[in-house]
Amino acid sequence: MKGYRTLRNLVLSDLEANLPKTLTYHALEHTLDVLNVCNQYIKREKIPYKERYLLKVGAIVHDMGFLKGAANHEQVGAGMAENILSDLGVDQRDIDVIKGLVMATKIPQNPQNHLQRIICDADLDYLGRNDYPEISQKLFEELKNMNVISTAKQWKDLQINFLKAHHFHTPFAIKNREPKKQAWLKKLLDS
Repeated sequence: MKGYRTLRNLVLSDLEANLPKTLTYHALEHTLDVLNVCNQYIKREKIPYKERYLLKVGAIVHDMGFLKGAANHEQVGAGMAENILSDLGVDQRDIDVIKGLVMATKIPQNPQNHLQRIICDADLDYLGRNDYPEISQKLFEELKNMNVISTAKQWKDLQINFLKAHHFHTPFAIKNREPKKQAWLKKLLDS
């Protein structure tokens, strides 16, 4: 598909060079993790070529709005992605699908179709994985850096409320990530 490698290199190097260092969670590593999880869905579900392209591009651009700041980063990022994709000659219908993928990751997530369900679950895949403690620690640091929270107690309460409110959307994540997420929630409630 049009310009995938160009877009990938452009966006990933922009994220690496220009994301504020205070973003310890929404760093390049997070974007690469979401892309990796989307690639696992692509293989597992044998997703058709066109949808693969749209999903991978969506994963790459889903948090690029953080280059301009945290406020409304999905909306900002969708606009930034549209500009890049237009310059690469990508069809407007495809651009609209990609923008929809970016907007679907906004919390609380409300995906409207299968690709949006995949990107939403990929974005928060870590909630049901063994590396949840390390990744959530990065988010704690980021939220402290942004003066959203300041204490471990606030963070614990935020995590508990978030895990209680969160739902996975794909059959894979419901089966393979939800049980571990519930175990992390129980651990937080018991501590």
